[in-house]
Formats: sequence, C-alpha cells, structure tokens
Amino acid sequence: MSAAPRMLEGLRVVDLTTVIFGPYCTQILADLGAEVIKVEPPDGDHTRIIGTPAKTPGMSPVHLRLNRGKRSVDWNLKSADGQAAMRALLKTADIFVHNVRSEAIARAGLSYEDVKAIKPDILYVHCTGFDQSGPYAGLQAYDDIIQAAAGVASLPPKVDGNPAPRFVPMTMADKVSGLHAAYAVMAGVIHRLRTGEGQRIEVPMFESVASFNLLEHLCDATFVPPTGPALYPRQIDPSRQPMATRDGWIAIAPYMDERWLRFFAAAGHPEALDRPELADKDLRRKNMSLMYQAAARIMPERSTDEWLELLRQANVPAMRVNEVADLPNDPQLIASGLFRQRTHPTEGDYLEVAPPVRFSAYDRAERAHAPHAGQHSAELAHELGVPVPTKGEKK
Repeated sequence: MSAAPRMLEGLRVVDLTTVIFGPYCTQILADLGAEVIKVEPPDGDHTRIIGTPAKTPGMSPVHLRLNRGKRSVDWNLKSADGQAAMRALLKTADIFVHNVRSEAIARAGLSYEDVKAIKPDILYVHCTGFDQSGPYAGLQAYDDIIQAAAGVASLPPKVDGNPAPRFVPMTMADKVSGLHAAYAVMAGVIHRLRTGEGQRIEVPMFESVASFNLLEHLCDATFVPPTGPALYPRQIDPSRQPMATRDGWIAIAPYMDERWLRFFAAAGHPEALDRPELADKDLRRKNMSLMYQAAARIMPERSTDEWLELLRQANVPAMRVNEVADLPNDPQLIASGLFRQRTHPTEGDYLEVAPPVRFSAYDRAERAHAPHAGQHSAELAHELGVPVPTKGEKK
C-alpha cells in the first residue's frame, strides 16, 4: 500500500447505480481512494453477466474491472430494515450517486430533498438519460439510444458512403458520461470544501455525449449565421483511414505540411506531390485527401515494421493497427504498467487494467478485488449499528 493517503481517502460514496455509466464514475472515485459502497438490486448489477465468468456466476470479467475497490450490499430497500439501513448509511455518506428515474427514486424516499434531510451537505449525483428540464425527461436511455440521439450513429455513413447509421462498437455514451460524472463529483467536493455546502448534481447522458460530439463537429455551424456546414471535414474524410502495408495495417498522421513533405521524401516518392492540386502549402491543406490516397497506394511496398522504423526516423507520427486482443502484449502498455496479473480470492488469476493517469505525489495503491453481490451486507449493517436487512427478492 502507498504510504501517502489516497487522494480521495475519507470520502464515502453510496453507489445506487447499475450497468456502466454510474459504475464507471464510481470506479474512478474508488481508484482514487474513495470508499464506495455499491447497493445492488436483487439480481445484482447487470454487468455481472457481461462476459463469461471463470468460476462463479455473477463474477463476470466486466464486473471485475468495473466494480473493483467497492463493497457490495444487497439490502432489500423495500423492507423497513432495508430502508433503515440505507438511511443510516446515507447519514455517514459524502456522496450519493444513483441512476434511478426521478419518479421512482422519489417513491423510494430517496429524492434530493429526502436525502438532504438525512445529510444536509450531501453531494447528490443523479445520472440521467436526459436533462430533467427538457421534453425527454424521464425517458429510458441506453448507450444505443444516446449514440443515435446525439448524432454519433450518423457519422460512419459520412466516411464510407453506406447510408445506414451505425453505432460506434463500444459503450461510448456510457463511458463518456461516466467521465463527466466523475469530474462533476470532484468539482462538487471542492465546492463543499470551500463553502461547507452540498448540492444536487445532474449528469445527463444525452447532453454529455452531444457536447462531446459537437466539440469539433458543430464546426462552421457554430456561427450565426453559419460560415459553413457542420462536421469537421478531416474527421469524415474517407481517405483518412488505416492503410494496408505489405503484411498488416498502419495509421499515419502527417497532418502538418512539413510532415507530409518528409513522408513522401522518406517513402522515396516525392513525385506524388507533382500535381497542380498539391503545388503549394495552401493547396496541399485544401486537398489533403489526395495525399492520403497517394500514401495508401505506397504503403504496400513495405512491411508494417519497416514503415514504423522509417517514419520514426523521419519524425512522422505512425502506429500499427492493433486488435483489442493485442493490447495486453503491447510493449508500451506493458512498460507503463497498465496491466497487472492479480489473483482474485475466489475467481483465480485475471488481468487488471490500471487507471491510466499518473500523479507525482501519489503512488498507486492496491485496490480491493471486485466483490460478490451482497458480500458486505452484514458487515456494513454491523458497522452502522442496524439490524441486517433481508435481501431483495429476485425477479
């Protein structure tokens, strides 16, 4: 363990979230030292069934990664004992994070006003699908729904000409929203340190992903009146894609004009620029897709390793295209310590993916393994001095 206190040590988080959005937020908080108590539904969090467990049902690989460092209770919040335990827990909490729709959380007696009455300086974080002031308030939201609504699914057709909208094949909306929630919590903590005040914090998925998408893609539609269309042209250029080498695939990013000149010189094809559309710097910037097309024609002349060495010497950014399964063997990720093999007390050996951020004043502390559902139910009840609640009935 690190000799120095963990950066969020002393903060207690009550986590009433499921799936990825909320749990990703609280996983980040746990990694930074907060004590996270996960209040699970009767059937356990849905992430417990994503992937194939090694030994125990409900201990999926995604759960091991997403809920590390947390304690789990599965109290029946519809019972009197469960409600009493929850109130006792909230009284000790600094942060309450949930993703229950407003009407349902109010029926459970856990609205902001309810929880504020228990703990006046609570940071009450509501992970919603849509901002509660808009016409979509209360609608259910999942990653697919948000990718569609926020314009993300409309982007692939702009690149490959296939008119069918498609999702980015990862839980992008959940993870982007989880990152927004994590920084919002920490900003709320700083505000409370300065003022002593808690507050209600709302983190809506739709608005989070729309903001993320529009950072570059609102582009010329930013101005009133617009100076041009929305969408950042470089990002939707069909030519700006990974390129086939003799034995694999590579991504190059010359971008700056002098790098393009170095690229074609190093490749032994300076003549690729000998055309009127590429005669000067301004024309080359305007017609960059022509240079990408020329590069794609040249790439099969060498292997991926040969290109990587050549372009490293020429100071042109390039990297091989990895498969997801290749990443644990990537030399950079090995050297940076992103992966570590650990042994779960019941599930055996597994790869832990560490937090990617480095702090000079803080060494990484070892995190507790992801818990079994309800593993800490009795332990927490005893700590709070309340009767052990019954478990929720499974559906």
